[in-house]
Parts: sequence; C-alpha cells; structure tokens
Amino acid sequence: MTTIRWGALLATAAVLALAGCTESDGGAASCAGLVRYDGRGYLPTEKSVFTVGERLGTVRVEPCDDTGDGVYDGSGEHETNAYAIEGVDPTESIAVGDSRADAAPMTVHR
Repeated sequence: MTTIRWGALLATAAVLALAGCTESDGGAASCAGLVRYDGRGYLPTEKSVFTVGERLGTVRVEPCDDTGDGVYDGSGEHETNAYAIEGVDPTESIAVGDSRADAAPMTVHR
C-alpha cells in the first residue's frame, strides 16, 4: 500500500480544478470529473492526505454536458482504476487513477 506522492497529488488536483468541478449559477454541482463505480457516482474531493489501498476494480469516467446544451467538455467516456482509501468505506470515498501513485480522492455524489 502506497502513500500518495505530493507531486502526483498536485498534478491531479490541477487537472481536476481545470475540469471545473464547481457549483454552477443554478446551484447544481457540475458533472465535470464524474466517475461511476459500483452503481454510485463520485466527484473529486479536496482531501489532501490519504493512503491508497487495494485495487477495487474499474471506474467509468463519463463525458460531461453540465450546461444541458448538448456540448460536452471534450472528454470521452473511458475507464480507469478504482482503489480503496485506507480507513474509509468505499461507499463514501475511493481513489481513482491509472496507478496507485496518481490516484486522486473522490467522494460519493449524493
């Protein structure tokens, strides 16, 4: 089990910030960064210290049309890895990335 490296965390955080995972003017959360795992949706979180655990399976990264105008954010649907976060129930949070070293924390979207 690997503790996430700060460089990978900062790079991932920058990518997620550019994805625009923020509240829109209407108050609804953006779908940018949304992944699906085990029947639940997860969005990026700001948790900065965590330990990546075992690989849980595969997540589906979904394309995003958070404005409803039929224009997607440029990302196509693809798959990557889901990892447990030590000490956290996967129904609440998981880590997502191509490897343990670049996995970023995600929290269930309610």
